[in-house]
Amino acid sequence: MNKEKKIFSTLMVLAMVGLAVALSGCVEEEVNKIIVGTSADFAPFEYTDENGNIIGFDIEMVTAILESLNYTVEVKDIGFDSLIPSLQAETIDVIAAAMTITEEREEQIDFSIPYYEADQSVLIKKDSGVEINESHNLENFTASIANLTIGAQTGTTGAGWVQENLIDTGLMDEANLKLYDLYIDAVADLDIGPARLDVIILDLPVAQAFAEDSGREVVYTIITGESYGLGVREGETDLLNKINAELEEFMASEEWTTLITKYFE
Repeated sequence: MNKEKKIFSTLMVLAMVGLAVALSGCVEEEVNKIIVGTSADFAPFEYTDENGNIIGFDIEMVTAILESLNYTVEVKDIGFDSLIPSLQAETIDVIAAAMTITEEREEQIDFSIPYYEADQSVLIKKDSGVEINESHNLENFTASIANLTIGAQTGTTGAGWVQENLIDTGLMDEANLKLYDLYIDAVADLDIGPARLDVIILDLPVAQAFAEDSGREVVYTIITGESYGLGVREGETDLLNKINAELEEFMASEEWTTLITKYFE
């Protein structure tokens, strides 16, 4: 009986050692894994291919950077307006979503160095009868769109521009702004025509991607001088410094040039 107990005890010890090793491997894997949050409706920065894979400029860039830092990368598709709350709740670790660096956002998260500059723009359906004053005089331009139904994505700088320059100034009724969780839904309404939506305000490179369809066109650029950055939780200084160093090196590489050519030329 004692011999059996001894064998049983030995087996238990071995089992516990095996479990400890397995758990240790899990912890190591967890430590080296980074979850990237994006909003995959913003081509060419982030979107899904015909097989449902999340691809795009931001995705290739952030994956290359993080893998160079020896992280395993998982990408999650989240509504744009939920990205910062998800980062704060620690369900994601990095935001890569063509997110403009703003003072308001910098109060909630930390941003990397800028990696792309863009302006806002006006996308319309061709032959819709919608007329835009294309004067560079902002007052003339805003007056020409104040009575239109304008679409924008919730939580974006495009929506913020409409709020600040049209609604808050009293030029436009708040009911004329239609907010969408996904830009593809806004574009679907735009394609229907003025009965549903007159124009969309969105980042210029994305508007140009949507305008590749012959039924749409970019008719105006709103100069805002925005810069995109990758987002991390406040206080994650070590991770941020690593990302900044790798991003700076990546932007000076041939790989960066290839990526720019692939998605923007």
